[in-house]
Amino acid sequence: MKTPVLLCVLLFSQSWAFEFIIDGEWESETSGPLDQSGRYRRSVLTSEEEDFEAIQGNDITVKSYKVESRITSRFAHTTVKSSVFNSAPKAQSIGFNVQIPKRAFINNFTMNVNGITFVGSVKEKTVARNLYAQARARGKAAGIVRTNSQAMETFRTEVHVPPGSKVEFELHYQEMMQRKLGFYQHTLHIQPGRLVPQLQVDVYIFEPKGIKVVTAPNTLGEQFSDLTKITHTKEKAHVVFKPTVQQQRKCENCTESAVDGVFTVKYDVERESNAGELQVSDGHFVQFYAPSDLSPLSKNIVFVIDVSGSMWGLKMKQTVEAMKAILNDLSMDDYFNVIDFNHNVRCWSEDLVQASSIQVDEAKKYIQSIKPNGGTNINEALLRAVQMLVRASNQGLIDPRSVSMIILVSDGDPTVGEIKLSTIQKNVKRTMREDFSLFSLGIGFDVDFDFLERIALENRGVAQRIFANHDAAEQLKTFYSQVSSPLLRTITVHFPENTVNNVTQNRFDKFFSGSELIVAGKLQATDLTTLQSFTTASAANMDLNIQTEADILELDSELGTHQHSFTGFARQMWAYITVNQLLAERSLAPSAGRKRKITQRIVALALEHQFVTPFTAMLVEGEDEGRTERLIAGSSIDSRHGCCSATASLSGPIPVQQLVYQNPPWARPTDDPIPGGASNPVEATGTHEAILPEHVTIVENDPHFIINLPRSNMDICFNIDSKPGHILNLVSDPGTGVTINGQLVGSKKKKNNKINTYFGTISIYSKTDSVQVIVGTDRIDLMEDGNNHSFSWGVTAELMLNRIKVTIVKEQHVTVMIDGRISVMVLLHRVWKKHPVQVDFLGIYMSNDNKYSAKVHGLIGQFAQEPEVKVYGVHEGADPKKKEAIMEVKGNKLAVTRGWQKDYRLDKKRGSDVYCWFVHNNGKGFVDGSYTSYILPRLDSFLSAL
Repeated sequence: MKTPVLLCVLLFSQSWAFEFIIDGEWESETSGPLDQSGRYRRSVLTSEEEDFEAIQGNDITVKSYKVESRITSRFAHTTVKSSVFNSAPKAQSIGFNVQIPKRAFINNFTMNVNGITFVGSVKEKTVARNLYAQARARGKAAGIVRTNSQAMETFRTEVHVPPGSKVEFELHYQEMMQRKLGFYQHTLHIQPGRLVPQLQVDVYIFEPKGIKVVTAPNTLGEQFSDLTKITHTKEKAHVVFKPTVQQQRKCENCTESAVDGVFTVKYDVERESNAGELQVSDGHFVQFYAPSDLSPLSKNIVFVIDVSGSMWGLKMKQTVEAMKAILNDLSMDDYFNVIDFNHNVRCWSEDLVQASSIQVDEAKKYIQSIKPNGGTNINEALLRAVQMLVRASNQGLIDPRSVSMIILVSDGDPTVGEIKLSTIQKNVKRTMREDFSLFSLGIGFDVDFDFLERIALENRGVAQRIFANHDAAEQLKTFYSQVSSPLLRTITVHFPENTVNNVTQNRFDKFFSGSELIVAGKLQATDLTTLQSFTTASAANMDLNIQTEADILELDSELGTHQHSFTGFARQMWAYITVNQLLAERSLAPSAGRKRKITQRIVALALEHQFVTPFTAMLVEGEDEGRTERLIAGSSIDSRHGCCSATASLSGPIPVQQLVYQNPPWARPTDDPIPGGASNPVEATGTHEAILPEHVTIVENDPHFIINLPRSNMDICFNIDSKPGHILNLVSDPGTGVTINGQLVGSKKKKNNKINTYFGTISIYSKTDSVQVIVGTDRIDLMEDGNNHSFSWGVTAELMLNRIKVTIVKEQHVTVMIDGRISVMVLLHRVWKKHPVQVDFLGIYMSNDNKYSAKVHGLIGQFAQEPEVKVYGVHEGADPKKKEAIMEVKGNKLAVTRGWQKDYRLDKKRGSDVYCWFVHNNGKGFVDGSYTSYILPRLDSFLSAL
C-alpha cells in the first residue's frame, strides 16, 4: 500500500514562498462517494505514484543519493541524504521523495539551499502552526511538517530553485523491527529515478547477543544479484549496495536507471535457550522474549467469513483458496468451525469439531460451495462465534491450556441487523471471555479498518488489512501462519519492586512461534548494578517462570566502541513503543476527557523524543544571515495529478522554499473517484495491475481463449493452433466500426515437436475515429490520419485521441477505451531474453460490459450475444483430474473436458486458475465456422461475413 504525502516546497530568489499542500492517494479496488464513516474511497494509485522517483526534475545533476540505516537491538534509525544541482538554464522544481515504512516516525528533516540551512524541530501542532504564522508575518523562512494519522508512507518535497542552485536534503526516521515468522525484515525503497554518480545504501546491524543469520534477498532485479555485499561477524553486520553508474543502467548504453524497488535486509539473532534477552542502556531497559523449541498449544478457532455480495468474484476465490490451505494446516489436536454470513448467518456445524481429515475435507467442500450475495450482518456473526466458544468451554470441550480465537474476514461495513459500529463493539466486548481473542482481517478499502482494529485490540487480537489484489490469498495465509502456532499463553514480564517505572505493556495473552514480545521502561533506582526481569507463562505441558539479568553499565560501554551503533536506541525504543500503545489506547478511550489526557501524554513524549505524530508537527525554519525574506507566492493542488502548481516572480540569485509533511486520511476528497477522470474501473490502471470487471473474455498464450458466459455462469475455453505470422480477427463490428486483430509470433524453437504460438501484436482500430492502436511487445503505436505516435513500454502515460483513451502502465499493460463503451486491455509478458524457447508475448482481456452492436462477430465478438449452452453427462475422463462431459451449443453436441487455463491480470508470473470446459479441435462447433475463416491478410483488415 502506498500512501503518498505531497510536500510542495517553493523557492524564489530573494523572496521566500511558503504554501504547504497535503494530498493523499490510497490504493483500493473500488471507488465511489463517501462511505458510512465519512471517508472518501479511491480506486487505484495515480500515475505519479507508479513513476515514483526519489529525485525529480529535468536537467538536474544528482551528485549523490545515500541511505544509511543503523539498527541496534532491533531499533532502526534511517537517514536518507541527497545532493542535487540545478544544471538547467532556468529555474525549476526539484522533488525529493522518500517512501517510509508504515510504522516509522519521522524525527528530523533538514535542507541546505545554497548554503542556507533549514532545520526541523517537533512542536505541538497548534504551537507549530502559530510559530509558522508568526514566521510568515516576520518574513522569516519557515515550513511545517505534520501528520494526521499513523499510516505515513511517502514523504514528498518539492523545491523551486533558480539555475546554478545546489540543494542538499536529509530526512531521518525511526522504527522498531518486528519479528515475523522468525525474521526481522528491514525494507528501504530505493528509486532514484535516474543514474547517480554516488549511489550507496548502508545497513549497519549491531546485536549484543549475536546475529544468527543475515541475508539481503535480491528484490531489486536480476542484474543486481551480485552487487550487495554482506560483512558478518558475531555481533555486527554491514550490508552495502553501491552500484557504479554503469551497473545502474538498464542496459549497456541506456540512460535510464534500473535501480527501482525495495532493498531488503532480513536477519535474526542468537538466543540463549528460552531465557529472553534483557538490555539496559542510557537509563532505559528493553526485554526481548522469543522462545522456541516448545510444543504448540492446541487451538480452537472459529472462522467467520463475510459472504455478502461484495465478496463476489476474486475476493471470494482468494478467500476460498486461502481457507482451504489454512484448514489443511490444522492438526488433530485442534477444534474448529466455520461461520459464513451475509444478511443471514450460517454455521457449517452447530458446535466445534475436531480437525480430522474427514471434517477438514467436509469444511473445504462447504467453503467451496459458497456463493456470495446479500448484505453484511457482522454483529450476529461475531456473537454467534463467541457463543460457540463459550458453549464449548462450558461443556468441557476446550483444553484449559489451548488457545481460543475468532478470525473474522470481511470486506465491508455492516448493512443488516445492528449496524452501529460502537454498539457492535460493545456487544462483542460484553460477551467475549478473557481467554478468547479476536483477529480481524479487512479485505480492501470498503471496510472500516479503524473499527476492525478497535474491536480486535479490545479483545486481545490484532487487525490486518488485506489488499484485494493478486496475492490476497497469500496475504491471508501469511497472516494465519503468524498465529497458527501458539507456544505460550498468559505471559507476564515483571521486575523487582522499586527498580523500574514507566513500563510498557508487560502482560500478553499469547505468544506465537516466530514472533517476539518486547517490554521497555525506565530505570528507577540509581544504585543498581544489575537489573533482573521475571517472565511467567503457560506452555502446552508446563508453566514457565524465567529470570533474566543484565549489567547496568556493560552495554553502554560496548556501544561506545562501535562506530555505527545507535547509542540512544533503548531510550527511543521505549518512547516509540509507548507512543504506539498510547495511540491504540486512545482509539479505545470511552470518553472525551480520557482521550484528552492520553493526547497530552502523547504530545509530551513526542516533543521530548522528536517524533512527528498525529498530534505534533515539525516546524522547519531558516535564516539567511539575519535577512528578512517575505512570503510572496502560493501553490495549489492539481486534483487530477496530485502535484503542485505555483505562480510567482523570479528575481535575484538566492531562492528558498516552503515545506510540509502530512500523513493523509484514507482517501482524498475528490469529485473524480478514478485518477485521470476514468469512468470505469477498467481504466484505473495505477496499481501496475489490471483492474477489470470479473466477467471478462481472455486470450493468453497458446493462444488460448477463455470465453465467459455470465448467464450460464461458466467459462468455455479453446485453443487456436495456428502458425506464426497469422493474423486472427478477434472482434469485427461494422456497427461501431471497431476491429480488433492479433498477429501470432512463434517460440524460438520447437518444444515437444511443436512450435508454440503467442500473440505478439494486437491492433485495435476504430474506423469512426480513424485511429489505430498497435500494441507490440517492444512499443505501442497510435496512428491517426497518417500520424504515427510511438511510445515505449518504459513509460506510463494517458493518451486521448478523439474518443479513444489509451492508458499505458510502464512495463505492465495498455488499456484502450473507445468512447467509454468498448475496453480492451493488453497485458505484456516479458521473458528472460536468453530463454532458449520462449519469447515476449501479449495477453488480451475484454470486458463483457463492452457495448458492441448487434452485427459484431469475430473469434471473441460473436459471443457478445451469449449462446445457449448446456453441459451434461459429466463423468470421469482419461485424466482423473479432468472431468469429461457433453456440451450442446449452436445445434452441436461436443465432447468437452473440464480443465483450467490461466488469467494473468493479477499475477503475471504464476497466473490465476480459471476453470473452464475445454472445446477441442480449435473450438470446432463452439466457434462459428472454421478458425481458418478468421485469418486476415493485414492487421487493419475487417472480417467479412462468414
